[in-house]
Amino acid sequence: MKTLFAKNTDVIRKWHIVDADGMVVGRLASRVASILRGKTKPVYTPHVDTGDFVIVLNAAKVRFTGNKLEQKKYYHHSGYPGGLKMKTAKDIMNESPERIIMSAVKGMLPKNALGKQQLRKLKVYKNNEHSHKAQNPEILNLKV
Repeated sequence: MKTLFAKNTDVIRKWHIVDADGMVVGRLASRVASILRGKTKPVYTPHVDTGDFVIVLNAAKVRFTGNKLEQKKYYHHSGYPGGLKMKTAKDIMNESPERIIMSAVKGMLPKNALGKQQLRKLKVYKNNEHSHKAQNPEILNLKV
């Protein structure tokens, strides 16, 4: 029996809505990353983008466990000497909570062109409103 590999043209992509209200960041990110990669589908192929689109709502209501809200630090570098910038999770939650979820999911995707392509299918919104009603997304219940 031959192994069948999915082709990019054969993949049928769906849209899913995830409500992040009260969910832990890491657990939410790992479930979303597996949907973006396509690991929940029977046609999953590691080198092909077989994943679905994911809309994450209520990013401002996501939670951290322990003292991570005050102690977890996010770093970025400007590229110049002495250009290391650092912010705590609490600061980023106040500015733009979408970045917290994007960063967590990005860390769980492949570090190559395929990972960038998969990350483009993630849409994160601070509150309950989104602009993707025309895609008829189905609601996923990731809360267990």
